[in-house]
Amino acid sequence: MIKKRLGILKKNFNALGIDGYVVPKNDEFFSEYSIKDRLKTISNFSGSAGYAVILKKKNYLFVDGRYSLQAKIQAGSNFTIKYINEIFNCNLFNNITLGIDPNIFTSNEVNKFFLKYNKIKIIKENLVDKIYNIYPKKIKPFYSLKENITGESHKKRIYKISNILKKEKVDYLFISSPENVAWLLNIRGHDSPNSPIPNCRLLLAKNKKFFIICEKNKLIKLINEKKITNKQIIDPKKLSDFFKKIKSGKFIIDDKTCSLLYRNSIITNHQIIKKNDPIYLLKSIKNENEIKNTINTHIYDGVALTKFLYWIKVLNKKEITEVDAQNKLEKFRKINKKYLFPSFDTIAGSGKNGAIIHFRATNKNTKKIHKSDLFLCDSGGQYKYGTTDVTRTICFSDPPKSIKNIFTKVLKGHIAVVTSNLKTHYNGKLIDKRARAYLKRSGLDYDHGTGHGVGFFSNVHEGPQAISKYNSIKLQEGMILSNEPGYYKKGKFGIRIENLIYIKKSKKKLSFVNLTLAPIDKDLINFRLLNKDEKNYLFNYHLNIYLNLSKYLNKQEKKWLASLI
Repeated sequence: MIKKRLGILKKNFNALGIDGYVVPKNDEFFSEYSIKDRLKTISNFSGSAGYAVILKKKNYLFVDGRYSLQAKIQAGSNFTIKYINEIFNCNLFNNITLGIDPNIFTSNEVNKFFLKYNKIKIIKENLVDKIYNIYPKKIKPFYSLKENITGESHKKRIYKISNILKKEKVDYLFISSPENVAWLLNIRGHDSPNSPIPNCRLLLAKNKKFFIICEKNKLIKLINEKKITNKQIIDPKKLSDFFKKIKSGKFIIDDKTCSLLYRNSIITNHQIIKKNDPIYLLKSIKNENEIKNTINTHIYDGVALTKFLYWIKVLNKKEITEVDAQNKLEKFRKINKKYLFPSFDTIAGSGKNGAIIHFRATNKNTKKIHKSDLFLCDSGGQYKYGTTDVTRTICFSDPPKSIKNIFTKVLKGHIAVVTSNLKTHYNGKLIDKRARAYLKRSGLDYDHGTGHGVGFFSNVHEGPQAISKYNSIKLQEGMILSNEPGYYKKGKFGIRIENLIYIKKSKKKLSFVNLTLAPIDKDLINFRLLNKDEKNYLFNYHLNIYLNLSKYLNKQEKKWLASLI
């Protein structure tokens, strides 16, 4: 099927005057999780990031370290797999013309990846859509969140941003990231399979006037609520014309999500100022209401996770598959009426599949979970109102000492992150070193970041903050991040321990606080490798879980949880 699609796509090359065509993971809204997944359509690769470069006689798929194994399995028969850093001004494609869809590339991407050695040609019709365009179309109206959920009215947020524009002497902010529009207007939608993000864009002027760029049928509820008027709605197909009609001025655009098409439309009549969309940073700092709702969400999720862990480790006596396990976890989550849907596709990998960092078990590739296997389960949920993400690695028999030692070193890194002194370790770059330190002493490491930012009832991956080798954003009160060091032995096993944490201020001191309430498998720990503080941390962590969750558990579950303290 993929070979056939590639053949059909390549038949367009000569007529269009191109030597190759580039397909990114993202859609027109630069979403991580999209119903319209052109990269999977043309390559069979289902990871959350990557680029396919399809030439007349050869095909390349560029992915990061999380997906190197997965890409080979899913796309290796039709594509040469390369690391993403090899695409930077890549000389693999010397002196050729590459076709791109200007709707799904930013100017930065094109300049950074392709222009040094190649020519770029704008192809207005997406070539993947031309051969396969039967993606499901959801037309459900956007909805508003009440102020007791968001903690701040949309009018106050608009006022705040317009003041920033005035201060920066900028006339317009073009908000091309849907997550930022969602934050500004306190709205959510149904356009993503894994987040409540409303696919739309917005133009905000320094005088607080705004226009929303979206199909009218998605805005019916907002019109009825008088949050917007018909005059404020711009048809996406007419946006380029709209940019020409408005008064010339200085624009801030978002380099990460403003398409090449829209950037070129703006720059024709306006001046683009090199500044970031200020909403990213403001949105990352959650207020008291957002934190309170997120804490409540993690209690709901913690109950489901704890029930699942007790079931799979103690109660279940049948032979089950990875798919059986992830379906059972989903059933536990669905018991809570506030649960909506997964915040990403569950990663449930046993044995060698656990070594594939973002493995997805399906009915076609699932394997039975054996007693000798480690089982890695990374999952999350979208609830009313909050977003969760948690990974637990568990065993079903007494594992070898070598595996216990590695798990314990991952755990020590995990504890080091959450107990960091944020006065001296004030950004993710500094904290990332702490997470890897114990593994590195044994010559071990992992090929992914230690943590990502998380949105409020929004995207599960949402910056600008992160815990990684490269992130230097200053950590501030109210930010939510993941804490997920790991280790992966190719063809053998995977280990990851992930909690969500938030930054709390107490007595003028910033510190991390756990949001996630799910027990850590003590059967995998070599306690001789833990110091007194780490043992105390583990005791207090499990005690806190018991105090928060025990009233929602049955007698057997409660007794099991108490035994972990």
